Amino acid sequence: MKSYEVNFDGLVGPTHNYGGLSYGNVASQSNSQQSSNPKEAALQGLAKMKALMEMGFQQGVLAPQERPDVGALRRLGFSGTDAQVIEQAAKQAMPLLVANCSASSMWVANAATVSPSADTADGRVHFTAANLNCKYHRSIEHPTTSRVLGAMFADQKHFAHHAALPAVAQFGDEGAANHTRFCREYGEAGVEFFVFGRSAFDTRYPEPQKYPARQTLEASQAVARLHGLSDDGVVYAQQNPAVIDQGVFHNDVIAVGNGEALFYHEDAFLDTEQMLAELSAKLAKCGGQFKAICVPRSQVSVEDAVRSYLFNSQLLSRADGSMLLIVPQECQNNPRVWQYLQELTRSGGLIREVKVFDLKQSMQNGGGPACLRLRVALNETELAAVNPGVIMTAPLYGTLTQWVDKHYRDRMTESDLADPQLLLECRTALDELTQILKLGAVYPFQIN
Repeated sequence: MKSYEVNFDGLVGPTHNYGGLSYGNVASQSNSQQSSNPKEAALQGLAKMKALMEMGFQQGVLAPQERPDVGALRRLGFSGTDAQVIEQAAKQAMPLLVANCSASSMWVANAATVSPSADTADGRVHFTAANLNCKYHRSIEHPTTSRVLGAMFADQKHFAHHAALPAVAQFGDEGAANHTRFCREYGEAGVEFFVFGRSAFDTRYPEPQKYPARQTLEASQAVARLHGLSDDGVVYAQQNPAVIDQGVFHNDVIAVGNGEALFYHEDAFLDTEQMLAELSAKLAKCGGQFKAICVPRSQVSVEDAVRSYLFNSQLLSRADGSMLLIVPQECQNNPRVWQYLQELTRSGGLIREVKVFDLKQSMQNGGGPACLRLRVALNETELAAVNPGVIMTAPLYGTLTQWVDKHYRDRMTESDLADPQLLLECRTALDELTQILKLGAVYPFQIN
């Protein structure tokens, strides 16, 4: 039976803005309060989806969230009509309104952790929505995320969904941004790689001193248990605290894996040699041959990796067995990173080609190609059971670009977030989107 890795990209929401909400994310903080362009952001993301579809990769789309989140503002004490809630928040607590308008759900690498059926005890694909409790603006996402994923992967014969972990610091979970999977073939048993920044209960693990470590070991272990993963099919590794303090807030900012390969920076992990040996040994038991591609600090510094998002890239398997690296334009703009990539592709190794995409609107807010996609390994039976409305096709691309042109603004500043009309525009757009993607009622305004 054929199997695939399907990339479900997050569709940028109508309230895309530069709120500078993510402490520890250098790009997010650096571009705080600048004017954004939601229409351009959504169209840039759709263009990447279309391009990958046309290259022959399985591609899907994941819907954005309703913003501003008036329900969350009500839970914080604002009252009255929706317009009055927004008006009060703008006058009394503008930072809260900005947080409740965040379009950060576009980075669906943080939406959930996914384990394919070949790895799980019950032979189903398992999803655990990430609690994202390190940042308020993201911690409010998981209820809608769970409903959207449930509407996309609804067949309980093939798919199992778990609620987010307890929303406390000890179980901080950032989803697939700190998780990857190694395998010989997508439909075969593999090794799931969980990367954590700190341990909540074991003081032997060092912690960063400047920026928070968002993923805990305990959260990763809990997800592995929920998904029914075997000990032989799991490897845990700690991020280097020093690189977290340089802006590496997730593992997907300093490493990316696919198939049998891990592409990583020399300074990405603690106890690197031990980790590589464990990955190699466990993948060998699954019939695979692990391949490590280390980028030395002498060629690409951590600072250059963070500024260019070299590792926040998509590493994709091609039919001939080689791999394609999808990178943001910022990699081409960085002379040292671009020189390294040219040498890499000329070397005749596993990564043979690099394709560059303009994702400036997302990049300025701290998310690159890898942030924008949630990977789901599916066999052909499971793929057939996915809601067909969310699988990218040429007609769907055309419909979604028209939808964006119709509903999105081309400029967004902080003051625009106080406009009650923005909520109406967002709800109108999302109500139409759920019909386009055949999701049913997934948003609070559709349910309540």
